[in-house]
Amino acid sequence: MITAPELEIAVLVLGMAILLAEAFVTKIDKRALAFVAIAGLALVLAASFFVVPSASTSQVTGFWSFYTADRLSIFFKQFALVTTIFVLILMTDLVSAIDFVFIFVSLELVTISFYVLVSFTRRNPLTLEAGTKYLVLSALSTAFLVYGIAWIFGVTGQTNLHRIADVLANPATDRSAALLGMVFVLVALGFKIAAVPFQIWVPDVYQGAPTPVTAYLSVGSKAAGFIVLLRVLQPFLALPQTQRLIVVIALLTLVYGNLAALPQTNLKRLLAYSSIAHAGYLLIGVACFDLSAIGYYLVAYLLMTLLSFAVLIIVAQQTGEQITDFDGLARRSPFLAFAMLIGMISLAGVPFTAGFLGKFFIFYAAILQHQTALVVIGVITVGCGFYYYLKVIRAMYWQSPVKTDRIPVNGVSRLAISALIIATIWLGVYPQPILDALKQ
Repeated sequence: MITAPELEIAVLVLGMAILLAEAFVTKIDKRALAFVAIAGLALVLAASFFVVPSASTSQVTGFWSFYTADRLSIFFKQFALVTTIFVLILMTDLVSAIDFVFIFVSLELVTISFYVLVSFTRRNPLTLEAGTKYLVLSALSTAFLVYGIAWIFGVTGQTNLHRIADVLANPATDRSAALLGMVFVLVALGFKIAAVPFQIWVPDVYQGAPTPVTAYLSVGSKAAGFIVLLRVLQPFLALPQTQRLIVVIALLTLVYGNLAALPQTNLKRLLAYSSIAHAGYLLIGVACFDLSAIGYYLVAYLLMTLLSFAVLIIVAQQTGEQITDFDGLARRSPFLAFAMLIGMISLAGVPFTAGFLGKFFIFYAAILQHQTALVVIGVITVGCGFYYYLKVIRAMYWQSPVKTDRIPVNGVSRLAISALIIATIWLGVYPQPILDALKQ
């Protein structure tokens, strides 16, 4: 007989095995890992139909009294597995695409899955508002993407990125019209990566969407968006206006994201503006076109963001999403407080964490490219980040708790959070496996 916790552990083990394989096994096709993940999740999905629903929580005592695997929960676990499988398939296509038509189709199919995820709890008015805003603004960005592709195709007669680069190398090509098309495409991708001034959807969608979906959207959408951005910009690197435009967007994103995060009192909104700020740091790497720095930063951002959201999900179920709801968390759950501490100091960029080395590699790339303005503004905004991240730490360790009851953490969550803590610190001390994998 198969139980639901066994399948959840299987998904966790599968994810950790793929992450370790990607970090340590250099001579492997990365797409093969995606197919292994898809096949593994498909097996778990098939096994889920043989799970026997558990008894109601009121009939269970002891360790499992906090947990239920009734038919409703099993159904939504199956729904989540199906969604993840399709998103993995589509993202595999998306990051491998080198043709504008393929990029457009893959990007929109991935975005459609995010529409469903954001509006998942449809009886919640905030969720419906978030889904509507995401749908409307995403449709607008799609219009910009199609219009930009049309301009580029009209100038070059090509949709393949490599062939577009060859056409743009010809002095007879109308580069101003091609640059206009690139600007429209950049507007569309700016929406996906939450760059200023295309970030208006981020705070409301992050706050309104279910917290696990927010974490997934924050990491998955941003990573795919930056990979596509790098591919799309490559044919236009010969145009000097391209780098200047990216530099301006990076500066605006850094300043807005960090300043807007300062007065936030809701932790999900704070992480939303933090996501905008981190998009600015990643755009510094894009402006310098340093693939290793961008790749490492994305890995670091994945770890510290998932760690922060993992703690937020557990605490929000007991208290709420406001920063004041974390008052005295160190007394109610020292483990969760320590986990959030690691997440916050890594997001801030404290040494010996993955976030610190991520920012170091980004700034080092900017120094090599003599991007003085990006380095100066970047360092100043890092100081702003320390202020609003330390607000959360202050609430956990210096404020008195309103409630004194303990916050329970189940074994699977404790294992996953512990793995994220170890990985965040480990990569902050020894980043070489990730750097070696990126060099390949």
